[in-house]
Amino acid sequence: MSQEQDVKDAEQSTVKTILLVEDDENIGEVFVQAITQETSYLVILVNDSKEALKTISGVKPNLLILDYQLPYMNGIELYDQIHTTRGMEDIPAMMISARLPRQELEQRSIVGMLKPIDLDDFLQTIEHLLAS
Repeated sequence: MSQEQDVKDAEQSTVKTILLVEDDENIGEVFVQAITQETSYLVILVNDSKEALKTISGVKPNLLILDYQLPYMNGIELYDQIHTTRGMEDIPAMMISARLPRQELEQRSIVGMLKPIDLDDFLQTIEHLLAS
């Protein structure tokens, strides 16, 4: 399914939507498959911060899953930019990376997960963040 179709589906859906920003296509696809097979959530995968900012202009996600090391700006900068957007201030976020800026995550109440990720923990964390 194309990203444009995912965005259209998210606009018309009552299903919770996850915006996944991951620049490694293979890792992104593994996450999308795991989420779509194990949950009822809709996932929109983009591979850089510019695409993420474009996407949120049309869709308000229920959860952000951000890689820390992204092209153009890192995951913290992207999180900050999204959270200054009107109506997006309260979207929960998870950050994934081999190295995480723990202090910055704590200041923003972002859940951090180290790569390589245990998929069961990953899915449980998604459920927890979307239940709150």
